[in-house]
Parts: sequence; structure tokens; C-alpha cells
Amino acid sequence: MESIDPANELELIERAAAAPYVDYPPTPAWYPTAVGLWVTAMIGTFWWWRENAVLFVGALVLLVAIEVVFVRWISKRHGALPRLGHGTPPPEITRAYQSFFVGLIVVVAAVGLSWWLGGLVAAMVAAFVLVTAGLTLYERNYALAARTVRARWA
Repeated sequence: MESIDPANELELIERAAAAPYVDYPPTPAWYPTAVGLWVTAMIGTFWWWRENAVLFVGALVLLVAIEVVFVRWISKRHGALPRLGHGTPPPEITRAYQSFFVGLIVVVAAVGLSWWLGGLVAAMVAAFVLVTAGLTLYERNYALAARTVRARWA
């Protein structure tokens, strides 16, 4: 009869729980720029807010459709995606998530302030630059966190 090593079993459980957070293909290099352009286009739709309701709603519908297609594609590409409220990510990943949400608040505030002070075009420029740079930084931080988690079991 085979004996069970509790420490080994615990490590296997931790690895399985961490897998959706650290075992995935790399995000495409174009992803931050594409999201920056998408956010910029979403803000740009407000150009038509009071001028042309059909163009405004049409642009919103198109942008949401693009997002739905992208989310389906990335879900298929990555396989099992982590879902909030289901399981506990490794501490390194939790820190990456926390810095993402802090960065998100900063970006939203900066874009809102630029819109208030400089108008719609200023907000669009700020959104593109900040979202693209922010996602690039987040992707690097997340990849480093994932490598750190995987290194524990190497």
C-alpha cells in the first residue's frame, strides 16, 4: 500500500488551484494597444452624444460587439480563466490584481480630469496613452508574478 505524504498532497492542491492564474498562453503583444484604441473609441463616441443619437448608439453597439467577440476569443485561447469569487489566487497574483485596480482608479481619474479641463480630444489622448501604458505595465507585472509562482514548484 502506498503512503500519502500530506505535504506533497498540499502542494498538488496549491498547484491545481493556481493553474488558472499561471498556466496560460502569453497575451498577444498587440493587446494593450488594441484596448487603448477601444477605450479611446468608446470615449470618442461621446462626440455624437447630443448631435446624432443614431451614430452614438450605433458606435456603442459596434464597440460592445467587438468586446464580446474579443472576450470569447481570449476565453477560448486561454482555456480556464480565473473568475472573481471562485478560489483564491496565489499572493503574487493578488498583488498584481491590487496594483491593477489602483492603476485603474488613477487612469479613470486622470482621463476624467483631462476631459473636464481639456475637453473630449484631451480625454481621448489621455485614455489611449494611459490605458496602453497601464496595461503594458500590468501585463509585465502579472507575467513576473506568474513566473514567481511557477518557480516555487520548479
